[in-house]
Amino acid sequence: MEWLNYFLNFFKNDIGELNFLGKAAKIFIIFFVIKIIVRIINTIIDKFLEKQKKTKFSIDERKANTLNGVLKNIVKYVLYFIGFVMVLEMFDINTSSIIATAGIGGLAIGFGAQSLVKDIITGFFILFEDQFAVGDYVTIGNYEGIVEELGVRVTKIRDFSGELHIIPNSNIQIVTNKTRGAMRALVKISVSYEENIDKVVKVLEKVCEEVKSSSESILEGPTILGVTDLGEYEVVLTIVAKTKPMEQWAVERELRKKAKEAFEKENIEIPYPKRVIFGGKEI
Repeated sequence: MEWLNYFLNFFKNDIGELNFLGKAAKIFIIFFVIKIIVRIINTIIDKFLEKQKKTKFSIDERKANTLNGVLKNIVKYVLYFIGFVMVLEMFDINTSSIIATAGIGGLAIGFGAQSLVKDIITGFFILFEDQFAVGDYVTIGNYEGIVEELGVRVTKIRDFSGELHIIPNSNIQIVTNKTRGAMRALVKISVSYEENIDKVVKVLEKVCEEVKSSSESILEGPTILGVTDLGEYEVVLTIVAKTKPMEQWAVERELRKKAKEAFEKENIEIPYPKRVIFGGKEI
């Protein structure tokens, strides 16, 4: 026991209070314990939401992932705020009198946290109004991509080039959500003016039937709208279909591929600019 008392005295001053080294050790212990508690609570949240997905009152997976991130952020902010208050009181700073004097709102303004409060409030409105969720493909201002995280303060979206955009929630004004409801696949096919349009339509109808039978992503169609444009070199026919969210591009690619293969098989010409040069007679 003597060695234990000697070890503890190493962190105290002459009057028995914690010295600088003792306070530093206590701060380390406080935030280390908070970190462990955060991890434990995060694990509980993960298990609870996973269990909730499997019950008869299950929630949508995207909403569950969004709620998961928000709850974890709230837990982290609250616990670290408590740790910060404990550290202030350890240095004999009366935090209760500060809050009582200034009030929570006044304290936030005093620390220049008006934008932080606005971010948090906007984040809650986005969550409860279900404007978008993790995994949705959205356009926010000049940024477009898939939502990776919807936090209390910021929203993170990743575009197709791989860049991650971090947007404060208070800056989100207009959101275009491209994953709610059926999406439209639209393909324009060009053929030469010399081709028989009725024959082309029949070939494309077979293509549409083949693609529809092989794809589970198509909800309606594909439908040939007919001739929709007469260009300089080509006659344009348009095909449309309704698909599951995020699947419209794959359906468009498949329609173009099958149409190209069918045109080659039926000797239907896909137009391209040509230049014919007539030479004069030799003298």
